[in-house]
Amino acid sequence: MNTATTTTVTLNEGFFARRNWMDWLFAAIVVVGGLFALQRYAAYMDGYEKGILLGTIPTLVWLGWFWRPLRTLMLAVAALSLLAIGLYQQGGVGSLERAEAVFGLKYFLSSQSAILWMSMVFFMSTLFYWIGMFSRGEGTTMSLLGSRLAWVAVAMALIGTMVRWYESYLLGPDVGHIPVSNLYEVFVMFCWMTALFYLYYEAQYQTRALGAVVMLVVSAAVGFLLWYTVVREAHEIQPLVPALQSWWMKLHVPANFIGYGTFALAAMVAFAYLIKQQATETRWYKLAPLWLLGVVLCFEPLVFRQGSTEAGSGYWMVYFGLSALIVGGILMGRRRIGERLPSFEVLDDVMYKSIAVGFAFFTIATVLGALWAAEAWGGYWSWDPKETWALIVWLNYAAWLHMRLMKGLRGTVSAWWALVGLVVTTFAFLGVNMFLSGLHSYGNL
Repeated sequence: MNTATTTTVTLNEGFFARRNWMDWLFAAIVVVGGLFALQRYAAYMDGYEKGILLGTIPTLVWLGWFWRPLRTLMLAVAALSLLAIGLYQQGGVGSLERAEAVFGLKYFLSSQSAILWMSMVFFMSTLFYWIGMFSRGEGTTMSLLGSRLAWVAVAMALIGTMVRWYESYLLGPDVGHIPVSNLYEVFVMFCWMTALFYLYYEAQYQTRALGAVVMLVVSAAVGFLLWYTVVREAHEIQPLVPALQSWWMKLHVPANFIGYGTFALAAMVAFAYLIKQQATETRWYKLAPLWLLGVVLCFEPLVFRQGSTEAGSGYWMVYFGLSALIVGGILMGRRRIGERLPSFEVLDDVMYKSIAVGFAFFTIATVLGALWAAEAWGGYWSWDPKETWALIVWLNYAAWLHMRLMKGLRGTVSAWWALVGLVVTTFAFLGVNMFLSGLHSYGNL
């Protein structure tokens, strides 16, 4: 008896064949919105900026197709940003004074209100992630709520950024600029970008346990942002200094902060790796990673307390107390935390992918910065402190990736290296602005 065997060959569908009607509708909305913005605001843009806008259209479409939750985020941010602009324009003439007169702007959608909501929701997200860490069950409601709140905080940060961009033009066409020009604005960018990259990895690896650890660095950034807002009144929109009046800023700064955000994410994943590794350790001197976190968290308020007003000093003392409680809580609950964290293989993979993405964008940002410097100052490189420390950061992660790819670097050494990398990156980001001066002195605290 003959038996016929039928072999079915399934070919992978093409990229466009896998798109559904929602994908194409989203693409159409992005294209129409981008072309409308070009037609409406072309008078405010030079040729380079128009090119950036046109390049942004396919980029946003691709991002929405690559990771579909971004579609909802982008559409929600666009709708609420347009609502805020509409509230500003009621009566025919836009004015910043309406931010205090219109309920929707005063309490929700003005840039400052949205960013304050972002701050509060990020704190709440961090809290719920930690409650979920110690709750029973693998997929607790508390962790899910922490994740959802992180999405809301990212949305509020982006709404605040978009509305702030519009508000700058209400001050005057010569004042208007993309809000990535000072520490206040880039800290907002750092918060939402770090959180968004984490949320992507959370979805990819189907684990929310990392959120409790990663959101600590976002909450620390929010803490600095609130101090910077209250004590230094940094939320006030200021005209750009001449060196920043360039279209290069629209490319260089976001690329830089993709690097900073993913490097911070990698460091917190490395910290989680070390916690898991020492979850059952009882000898105090073996708990070095936890003590290191305590030093870093508690050292920050002591640094920024110097030169603060009495109110500012009080703020940092409260911050100091909360930091000590966090460190103590992690020390006491390290066994439970270690049990809930993903496997070492997952942690190592997230660490590697975060650094790889960050390094690619940081390299692009460094090249763009050199081109910008040549246009603004007449030379590609001047060994300015900011440039020098950017090079140190680049070399640090280049060496990490080289050791990973060529020598198979894994485990404890790679985790410690990534964690120390955060210290180096933080000094390049903030320390240079605080303690050194140079051509980038417009970023001083």
